[in-house]
Amino acid sequence: MSVPVIAIDGPSGSGKGTVSQRLARRLGWHFLDSGALYRLVAQAARNHAISLDNVEALETLAAHLDVQFCVSEDGSPPRVMLEGEDVTTTIRSEEIGGDASKVAAIPEVREALLERQRAFRTPPGLVADGRDMGTVVFPDAEVKIFLTASPEERAQRRYKQLKEKDANVIFDDLVKEIAERDKRDMERSVAPLRPAEDAVVIDTTGLGIDEVMQRVMAVCEERLGRMS
Repeated sequence: MSVPVIAIDGPSGSGKGTVSQRLARRLGWHFLDSGALYRLVAQAARNHAISLDNVEALETLAAHLDVQFCVSEDGSPPRVMLEGEDVTTTIRSEEIGGDASKVAAIPEVREALLERQRAFRTPPGLVADGRDMGTVVFPDAEVKIFLTASPEERAQRRYKQLKEKDANVIFDDLVKEIAERDKRDMERSVAPLRPAEDAVVIDTTGLGIDEVMQRVMAVCEERLGRMS
């Protein structure tokens, strides 16, 4: 029997990260944060002094990326381990973000990471969080969920996060940035942001995380049977 996959896609701020982590923890399944992989390749390149112009070396690095996403029992965000080192905070730096965007533009790296992502599919099951999990990476996933929310709702969530970090941010600018990013993501030629044809779309606008979880669990139980 194939190892089951729950693919949860959606734009930034839709709640997919939090939902995916809670779901993986609740089920005792593995967790994949696909959005972190390009940052991890960029970090690994720095660790091994590999130039971002060295496509062949980056492709090899991506194909054999030694990474683990460790879901915490206490509900805190997963720890990201690269070659045995905790890089949870390190890979979120602006420098790594800039390198990651360059790495993501290399077709050979994207192809290598496609296979690397599929290697996360191990017993007892996988919860995969991303933007093309149900359309490209795991088209045969047993459960496909696409979370969305209005740009204003997602901007409000992001605004709250940034304010908690004492960041200087303007709400209207966030709304504009999110809307522009959505347009780019939906219109890109490679793996555009869209629900899979057989995905269940859940609009999280105005919903608390517990209510979203209830809806997601209902879909999972319908597709997979009663779950713990």
